[in-house]
Amino acid sequence: MNITVTAERPENDQVVAKLTVPAAEVDKAVAKAYRDIARKYAFQGFRRGRAPRPVIDGIVGRAAVLAQATEDLMNDVQPEMFNELDIVPIGRPDYGEDSVAVVEHEDFSVTATISVPPTCELDSYDAPAINMPPDEPTDAEVEQQVEQLLSYHVTYEDDDTDRACAEGDTVVVDAVDKEGADSLAGTDRQLTLDTNYLPKEYVEGIVGMRPGETKDIEWTRSHGDHEHRIAVAVTLKGLKKAVEPELTDDFAKKNFGFDTVDAFKDAVKEEIGEDKVNTLPHLKEDRVVEAIGEHLQLEEVPEAYGNQVFNELANEVLSRLQRQGMSLDMYLAARQIKSDEFIDDLRKQADERARQSLALDALARHLDIEATEDDIKGEFENAGVKDVSKSMKEFTEGGQMPAIRESIRRTKAVRWLVENATVTVVDEIAERRAEAEERQDAE
Repeated sequence: MNITVTAERPENDQVVAKLTVPAAEVDKAVAKAYRDIARKYAFQGFRRGRAPRPVIDGIVGRAAVLAQATEDLMNDVQPEMFNELDIVPIGRPDYGEDSVAVVEHEDFSVTATISVPPTCELDSYDAPAINMPPDEPTDAEVEQQVEQLLSYHVTYEDDDTDRACAEGDTVVVDAVDKEGADSLAGTDRQLTLDTNYLPKEYVEGIVGMRPGETKDIEWTRSHGDHEHRIAVAVTLKGLKKAVEPELTDDFAKKNFGFDTVDAFKDAVKEEIGEDKVNTLPHLKEDRVVEAIGEHLQLEEVPEAYGNQVFNELANEVLSRLQRQGMSLDMYLAARQIKSDEFIDDLRKQADERARQSLALDALARHLDIEATEDDIKGEFENAGVKDVSKSMKEFTEGGQMPAIRESIRRTKAVRWLVENATVTVVDEIAERRAEAEERQDAE
């Protein structure tokens, strides 16, 4: 469709665009509206679809016809307007309360106010410096993986030490739900006091208890504008200590299928090396994007843009769970996560993704990165679509091509960061293990 679009520079995260549709396109829209109404309604004395304009005007009203023509026309030209402006809108454009209907045989002009993501700057456009694990497996990584595999064979026995329990301990409790704590209730429940799996307040309430002691633990949780009270009565019945198996040749053969411990460790090392080939490139991308996001000069992500990113992220999570044959309720129950905790975490992730996306947009502008037609075509080819030209046409007609170009520019910005980042190789596993040993020695 032949339209004219002019726009001012974005201001206050909005683009104000003047859209003009030629009279010829207006007349097509009006004619289509009459045809649609003639087919939709039965007019006495005329076959469906054959009622003339004067009859339709007399019964439906010409104003109603022009209103439908206007709506149809705007639905058709709106995607083209987005393409012309090369913007990814947030929500629907605002055409104002005083927007008028089309007039047959006349050009149609309207002003659209379109919300868009904010245009931001970075306090530094230099490629960041990041740490990365070695390309080859390290002894610390092998030992950690071996310990993880051995942990699956850990058994627990009573710990008769006369002491109060501490965070990280494994304990046995009886818990009675007094209010809102049904998921925590039970008899002879063996728990590891870890806030990654249990509510922080629950763990903090149990820490310090001694075997035989009973205690009421209460806290509140916010859910929207409401506060929910949670109360549970806990009796600490005992402490457990982990008994780790000794890694011997016999144990390696019986449980892992290797004749010797060395053969088992060699296999673990090989698996880590193969895994690094696939994971390290993605890890590097994640780290450079995280680093550049910290340079974004923006105090707070605008609510509308934050909500849009949140909805995108939520849809991704739900789609992933669906592919795994799991509902959201099943996922939350399996991980003992409350729905409000899940939403709060998702909002934090969305805020981080929004900031990183805006940082990549700023970097792309600074580097004058463009999305060429060849880039766009390659994007569709890499997606494995059967008819690239047809898909590109559909995306263009749907106003989705600006989003494709935006994605390409961001991808190129990430590639630049990966190629130019200063990398320091650090055996992070060894460092963390050394820090943990120092803390244990200090205690």
